[in-house]
Amino acid sequence: MSSSLSVYLIDPKAARALVGSGDEQLLDIIRERFGDQLAHDDDWFSSEIADGAPSAYEALRAVVHGGPFDAEKQYSFQYGYAYKRLCSLTGSFLDNSCFSPFRGDWLETVDEGLRALRITAVSVAELGYYGGLPEQLPRYDLPRCGEWTHEECMAALEQFERTKAEGHAPPLDREVVDAVMDVIGWLRHAAARPGFGVVGFVS
Repeated sequence: MSSSLSVYLIDPKAARALVGSGDEQLLDIIRERFGDQLAHDDDWFSSEIADGAPSAYEALRAVVHGGPFDAEKQYSFQYGYAYKRLCSLTGSFLDNSCFSPFRGDWLETVDEGLRALRITAVSVAELGYYGGLPEQLPRYDLPRCGEWTHEECMAALEQFERTKAEGHAPPLDREVVDAVMDVIGWLRHAAARPGFGVVGFVS
C-alpha cells in the first residue's frame, strides 16, 4: 500500500491559530467556493459517514470552533483531514513529486540522504508523525502531520549551503538526490517568507 506526503508553505503558528478561531467568514468562503471538494470527500467516505463519521463540513466546522469533537475514535480522522484542508486553502502547495506516492520507509531513506549532506535541522520522516497536529484535535491513524518552523528551515538551508561550500558530495542514489532537492526547494520557499515554514501531511 502506498502513501502520499502533501506539503504546504504556511506560517505554522497561523495554521494552528485557525483551530478554535470561530472564523465563520472562513467557513462561509470554504463552503461557497469549495463545496464540490467537500461533496467529493463526503462521497469518498460515504460508508464511514453513514456509520457515524462527521461529514467534511461538520468536521471543518468543529475544528474552526475548537469542538465538539464527538465522533467515535475510529472516525476522528475527519478532523485531521479538516485541518489539512485549512492548511491547503490558506497556504501554498509545494511540489511533492518525489513523495507522492511513496512506499515503506522512503521518508527515512530521504532523511539518511539529508544527514549524509550534513542537514540535520529538519526531518522528512517527522512530517509523517503526529507532532504537527494541534493538541486540541483527536487523532486516529491517517492523516499524520508534522511541521518545520521558519527557524528550522533557515538552519537546514544554511547547513546545505555550508555543505556545498565545503565541496562535500557523498554518493547518493539518483532518486534520493531528486527527493533531497525537492526538500531544498521547500526550504528556499520558506526562507523567502519571514515566519513561514512547512506543514506536511501523510495520508
